[in-house]
Amino acid sequence: MSDDFFGDLSWRGLIYQTTDPDRLRQWLGTASRSVYAGFDPTADSLHAGHFLPLVTLRRFQRAGHRPIALIGGATGMIGDPSGKSEERNLLSLDVLRANVEAIERQMRRVLDFDAGDHEAVLVNNYDWMSRFSCLDFLRDIGKNFPVNVMLAKDSVKSRLERTDGGISYTEFSYMLLQAYDFVHLYDQFGCELQIGGSDQWGNITAGIDLARRMRGAQLYGFTLPLLTRSDGAKMGKTESGAVWLSAEKTSPYAFHQYWFNVADEDVGKCLRLLTELGHDELESLDQSRQEEPHQRSSQRCLARELTRMVHGETALESAEHAARVLFGAAIEELDDGTLLEIFADVPSREVPRAQLADGGLALVDALVMTGLAATKGEARRAIEQGGAYVNNRREGNLDARLTVAHLASQSVIVLRRGKKNYALLRFLEKAAVAENEPPR
Repeated sequence: MSDDFFGDLSWRGLIYQTTDPDRLRQWLGTASRSVYAGFDPTADSLHAGHFLPLVTLRRFQRAGHRPIALIGGATGMIGDPSGKSEERNLLSLDVLRANVEAIERQMRRVLDFDAGDHEAVLVNNYDWMSRFSCLDFLRDIGKNFPVNVMLAKDSVKSRLERTDGGISYTEFSYMLLQAYDFVHLYDQFGCELQIGGSDQWGNITAGIDLARRMRGAQLYGFTLPLLTRSDGAKMGKTESGAVWLSAEKTSPYAFHQYWFNVADEDVGKCLRLLTELGHDELESLDQSRQEEPHQRSSQRCLARELTRMVHGETALESAEHAARVLFGAAIEELDDGTLLEIFADVPSREVPRAQLADGGLALVDALVMTGLAATKGEARRAIEQGGAYVNNRREGNLDARLTVAHLASQSVIVLRRGKKNYALLRFLEKAAVAENEPPR
């Protein structure tokens, strides 16, 4: 175990609330402990908001403790009222099972499930909650849980005070289910510490209280800060929605670009909370940000560390290559999805794929077709003067023709005139536009 692990957590700003900081510091420093965090499977992917507790479990594992990742197959059927102003939609059992399987695959990329004594444990609370009948749960568990304790929790009080809604008995019972998770993990794995977001404080302390009443056990908990920008807005949101850990929902390129574009005033916090960089390296990046902010060393490091952790080295290399494309790097070995993301705001045109056959499409015609040149004469002058590019490679041959060999991805060729004027040609079996229609 690392020396003063609790001190490192504090230095990074990871501890927002804790049950007993002095005792917890000593307790963590004297033996290997088991710690858990819960994740409700409300979608078929985790998102950036889940990333902080997941990375913190990884940090515990690297420090010699055993992380337990709990997927809420049972609690996910109800929905956590914490931080919610209205009732959640209930998901079917089939949807929940599919979500659980997808989230499990993502967790296995971040946590080590083959680390011997410190190997991560993955559990699903549906496995034990489904064994209870309603009567058994009320008799054996519910009798140990005072209603006044539940009513005092902020997550419940805020909903009860609303005049336009309230809270159903279903969501009201969520706290009791999650509290019992802590007791069950204490019984099965000797787990004595729960972590979660700051909105989970009421649920965490409820579990500690239930374990004291049912087992006479002393358990611990602490919450993490919410991952927010300097203006108070939650991080992990874009105009198109959440930043997901799933490559299908948020591509490695888009994931990389999100973190690369974090503002200077926020990136230092993100580096401390989300990466495993040491104190010296973090402080060196702080200094670089002050002296050479234009280098964006902190953002580049953050994007690399997180993309590698979530998507792997190969995906990181592809994402970094895609980012360099905007600065003129040769475009090759990318997929349609990534290219269309990179050039989302660039005019594009669909062309019958057959035009790439039988000698191909004349570059002169392609420049006119995409609007990069108004006439064939203008297109020829652009080529002669060295201002025409195919996939970011200069093309000076007036007789150049585009063929299948020029495809930068499954269907796309990227044309450029000058330094910044781009257009895309998409070669499809059934093109959607007529031959003389201007590019979109």
